[in-house]
Amino acid sequence: MKLIVDNMTCQHCVKAITKAINDIDPKAKVTVDLAKHEVDIEGGSISQESAIAAVNEAGYEFVGISY
Repeated sequence: MKLIVDNMTCQHCVKAITKAINDIDPKAKVTVDLAKHEVDIEGGSISQESAIAAVNEAGYEFVGISY
């Protein structure tokens, strides 16, 4: 699943979002593309709703799904 997320600008953002997702599902592989504002989550069993909630709780704004 690929989420579009605003307010990501640096490696701190990458670490914060990766930690938020991995706190819910340690098996999820998280890749963040700052230029595209995308968070790609592969593997694991995290639901879309849980991923969105984790991103929002980490202080970032979920914008949509990238296909």
